[in-house]
Amino acid sequence: SFTNYSESLFLEYHYGKETAFKYTRGQRLNIQNRQPIIGKYNIHSEGSSDMYDKGGNMLHTIRQLIDDDDKWRDILRGIGKTFYHQTVTTAQIESFISKQAGKDLSKVFDQYLRDHRLPVLEYYLKEDKVRVRWSNVKPGFDMPIRVFIDGKASWISPTTQWSEINSQASTFTVDSNFYVACINLQG
Repeated sequence: SFTNYSESLFLEYHYGKETAFKYTRGQRLNIQNRQPIIGKYNIHSEGSSDMYDKGGNMLHTIRQLIDDDDKWRDILRGIGKTFYHQTVTTAQIESFISKQAGKDLSKVFDQYLRDHRLPVLEYYLKEDKVRVRWSNVKPGFDMPIRVFIDGKASWISPTTQWSEINSQASTFTVDSNFYVACINLQG
């Protein structure tokens, strides 16, 4: 996942942020979502080959959640510095990233690493209000997401229950840098 994501960082350094983001989003075409990235421990069970492209997109999504590029780079550098020449566990890396980000990302990691399904943000507009919910997720999935309501960026925190965003809205789109599926229930 990190090696895959480093390709995007290389592109960002040499060709700019939008080129790198476009490259990362393009890798989604390779993702199959047939089995979890992480296989079962203590038995001979590899995870999915999605560990590369899906893992890179998971990291890209986490970067969006952190919403601070300097902090994100410090986290990436900190992983290398803290765990230099060590064999580490997934739990150590997850804990390190969450701690450094100042956010509990455990449900995000759990969804992307231990479940094959892609989170789906379902939404619809009714009477100029937006209603949203997460589906296709593990119990307790908790991930805020950046959306655009009438072109204006906003953060929302959907759950698996329908909730209403108190906003007059005629358009609603999700930031494409989050690796999620979106379904407009109105078509």
